[in-house]
Amino acid sequence: MSDDKDREVKGKEVKLEIQVDEDVGQGIYANLAVVNHNDAEFVLDFIFVQPQARQAKVRSRVVTSPRHAKRLMQALEENLARYEARFGPAEPEKPPARSGKSGKIH
Repeated sequence: MSDDKDREVKGKEVKLEIQVDEDVGQGIYANLAVVNHNDAEFVLDFIFVQPQARQAKVRSRVVTSPRHAKRLMQALEENLARYEARFGPAEPEKPPARSGKSGKIH
């Protein structure tokens, strides 16, 4: 995925110019992701959960193919390895103890 800008089409390298609108370029902060899938697609919901809040909204949803989801996973693994080589381990936070309804945090 890190090399997606340089694609090969029928033996010829094609440069892909990627443009980002200003509002998209600002990004959206998320501290929770929920992943669902069926046989044809993966749905990634990015959510911001405020401390002590009992509700949260999906801030962004990405729907993609299983093949692209695999490439995304590989790109994240590669980049996380580079990050950890430079800055040290990125340990995930332990989810807080939940009371009441049981639910799975992804």
